[in-house]
Amino acid sequence: MLSYCTNVHPAQDLDGIVAQLDTYAAPVRERLGVDLLGVGLWLAADVASALAEDAGARARLAGELKARGLGVQTLNAFPYGGFHDTVVKHAVYVPQWTDPRRLRYTRDCLTVLADLLHDDADYGSISTLPLAWREPWSGADDDRAVAAFEEATAHARTLSGRLGRPLRLAVEPEPGCVLDTVADAVSWLAGRVDPEYVGVCLDTCHLAVSFADPAEEVRRIHAAGLDVVKVQASAALHVEHPSDADARTALAEFCEPRYLHQVRELTPTGEVLSADDLDEALTQLPGEGPWRVHFHVPLHARPRSPLTSTTDVLTDAVAALAASGRPLPHVEVETYTWTVLPDADRIDLAAGIADELRWARTEVAA
Repeated sequence: MLSYCTNVHPAQDLDGIVAQLDTYAAPVRERLGVDLLGVGLWLAADVASALAEDAGARARLAGELKARGLGVQTLNAFPYGGFHDTVVKHAVYVPQWTDPRRLRYTRDCLTVLADLLHDDADYGSISTLPLAWREPWSGADDDRAVAAFEEATAHARTLSGRLGRPLRLAVEPEPGCVLDTVADAVSWLAGRVDPEYVGVCLDTCHLAVSFADPAEEVRRIHAAGLDVVKVQASAALHVEHPSDADARTALAEFCEPRYLHQVRELTPTGEVLSADDLDEALTQLPGEGPWRVHFHVPLHARPRSPLTSTTDVLTDAVAALAASGRPLPHVEVETYTWTVLPDADRIDLAAGIADELRWARTEVAA
């Protein structure tokens, strides 16, 4: 069941979530002409807490989803809250995995998912923060994070036993974080977590920004005894010649104040240079090699030349997973940036999501 992530929509309470389903998810399903549409729910921490404490509210939400032909197999528990504030930037990495609020939020999401999980789902998945932004972070922080994951895993194990299907956490490496790359995530997770309940969320925009080879990273994950629990189907901006005047003009249109847009440059010698946001990259990086920008662009709509997108990284990653002989993980289309795209690229949101999912159904084996 291919899902789309609802973190593109703000919702502060249960009524807001139901309104969001009526305004966007149900119309998307109708546009696609399918009986069942997967939705990867994002629940802000306050909403998740309220639902976790109220079995009746969880039952109501499960009924509202079913009545609209919507199915849940995955939640996005990366943003804690305020994901649609005027300025988000580094705040999206707070609270980190050393903070008890992160553990409580994750436990709440597990509790909610146990009651929402669609009958056809073999397991449930929850994507989560790659520990924290990269600094400050210490060995003592490692120890606290491991303890927090152990508590979250114990809760997942208990719920899974009652449910008869596993609930699994998927750690999502992201540029600039403690777990910046897939290699970082594998190195940290292997030997520290129970791989039956904790694995990797492969966000293919983040993967592309790192300039890593998708097939090699899939092999790396599996060789470490870990699973790809979830794929966030996403694409980054790519510019082959970032010092070109037209390219710089086009890139400047993607500078916006809400989200962080990390940039990586692949130099002619193979070194990867970094900038923490696109406006910084335009003034600080040399532009002698191609850039990839952490800006989730719609999968079906190619950016205007000379910019392109990295949908090839997505399709290569899914192909590598299919060739591995393991069951395909959950696939969730996660383009949360529709409302911050350049003005010329913004369209009706339900229509855009439907077009993107139509592309994904054809191009991504899910």
